[in-house]
Amino acid sequence: MPGLFAGVNMLAGELEVNQTPVADFTARPVTVYVTAKDTGQQLAKTGELYFVDLSQPGEKQQIVFVDPAKTFQTVVGIGGALTDAAAETFYKLPTDAQQEILTAYFDPQKGIGYSLGRTHINSCDFSSDSYTYVTNGDVMLASFNVSHDLKYRIPFIKEVLATAGRKNFTLFASPWSPPAWMKDNDSMLHGGKLKPEYYASWASYYAKFIDAYQEQGVPIWGLTVQNEPMAVQTWESCNYTAAEERDFVKNYLGPTLAKEGLGDEKIMIWDHNRNFMYQRAEVVLDDPKAAQYVWGVAFHWYVGNNFENVKLVQEAFPKTHLMFTEGCNGPFNMAQINDWKWGENYGESMIHDFNNGAVGWTDWNVLLDQEGGPNHITNFCFAPIIGDTKTGELHYMNSYYYIGQFSRFIRPGARRIISSSTTDSLLTTAFLNKDGRIAVIVMNPTGTDQPFNLQLGNRAAKADSPAHSIMTFVIPGPVE
Repeated sequence: MPGLFAGVNMLAGELEVNQTPVADFTARPVTVYVTAKDTGQQLAKTGELYFVDLSQPGEKQQIVFVDPAKTFQTVVGIGGALTDAAAETFYKLPTDAQQEILTAYFDPQKGIGYSLGRTHINSCDFSSDSYTYVTNGDVMLASFNVSHDLKYRIPFIKEVLATAGRKNFTLFASPWSPPAWMKDNDSMLHGGKLKPEYYASWASYYAKFIDAYQEQGVPIWGLTVQNEPMAVQTWESCNYTAAEERDFVKNYLGPTLAKEGLGDEKIMIWDHNRNFMYQRAEVVLDDPKAAQYVWGVAFHWYVGNNFENVKLVQEAFPKTHLMFTEGCNGPFNMAQINDWKWGENYGESMIHDFNNGAVGWTDWNVLLDQEGGPNHITNFCFAPIIGDTKTGELHYMNSYYYIGQFSRFIRPGARRIISSSTTDSLLTTAFLNKDGRIAVIVMNPTGTDQPFNLQLGNRAAKADSPAHSIMTFVIPGPVE
C-alpha cells in the first residue's frame, strides 16, 4: 500500500512489521527540547515545529532523515549506578535535597526518568571501606549477610524504586572482587585471580547476594561476571582471561544460578572497555555451552572510543544483547564542574552506542560529594549531580541534562529506528516508544549553529541546532 511505513525487524530472532502511515506521524506539531551552551537552556521546551510537504531535498541541504519502518533493538533502560558513595552522600544531605535528587533523577514526569541502575556485590572503589558479606574462610557461606548495606545503600535503592516505580526500574549488580582469602594475592585490591578451589563457592556468592537483596525488597534483574576483568587496579579488582571467564560461566556461575532457581537472571560478560570487546565476546559466545547462559555483553568507555567494536559484536552475535554499564568523567576538580565538554562526552557516546546496538546505557555514580567521593583510595571523579554535604547545595552538571535528553524521552520498551544525518556536524539517533511517540536526538558538537530539516518520508520540518547543543524532537504517535 503506498504511503505506508512497512518494515521487518529480524534482530535477535524477533519479527516485527510496522505499517503506520507517514501522515499519522507528521500531521501534528513536533515538540522540541533543548540543552545548549551559554543559553541557559537546560532540557528547555522551546516550541513546536510543523511538517510540510517536501520532495527530493537539495544536495547542499542539511537533513536528518527519520524512518520508523526500520526497527532494531529494544531498550531496557537508561540510568546510573547506585553505589555506596551515592547512598552515603544522599543521606548526608538535608531531606529537601534528598527529595530533589529522587525527583530529578527517577520521577518519569517531573525528572529525567532513570529506568536502569547498577549496584555492586561487596565493596568497590566508591565505597568508604573494603568489605565482604562473609567471614574469612567461610567456604560454605554460612555467615553470608548484607547488614553492611542496610545503613545506606539498600535504603537508598528502596527510595529510588519507590520514586521510579518498581515495574519501571531495572537493577543489575557487579562484583569488583571476591573476598581476599579466595584470591591468589590474598587481597581484594591490586588485581589477583580467583583460586580454582573457590570457583564453586564464589558462584554461590552471587546467588546469595541476589536472594539477600530480594529479601530486603530489592529485586536484582541481572549481573555481570566481573567488573573490568583485565584491569589491575589499586582498588578492588580481580582478573580473568577470556577463557577463564568462559569456563567460570559455563561450569560454575550459569549452572549454580539455574540450580538455585535463578536461571532467569541475566548474565553479562566482559564489563570492561570497548577495545577488547570483540575478542572477549568471541571466546565466550563461540562456545555453545557457555553461550547458553549469557544474555549479553557489557562494556565501558575508558580506553578510546572504539565505537565500531560494539557494532562488530552486534553483527557477529545478533542474538546477544549489548549493555553499556559504566562511564564517567574525571579526575574530579570542582573548578571544572561547568565545562561543557563533560556533557558532550555523554551525548557522543550514547548516540554511537545506541546506533551500534546497545539496549541500555548506565552512567557511573548518580551522586557524589564535593570532593568527588567518598572513595577509599582517592579515585575521585565527577557525577551528574554533586551534593555538597557541608552546605546542602546541589550542583547539576550539564551531563545531567545531556543524559536527560535521552532518558526522559526514550522509555523502556522503545525500539531504535533509523535517523540518518547528511552532515558530520549533526549526530543523531531515534526511537519509537511503545506509546507511539518518536524521540529523535540531534546533537551539534560544533561551535556554530546548524540549520537543518527533520524529514519523514516526503514531509519535513525546519529546525535549527544551536552551537554546542543537544535536542530532542518528540513526534506524536498516530491518532487513535
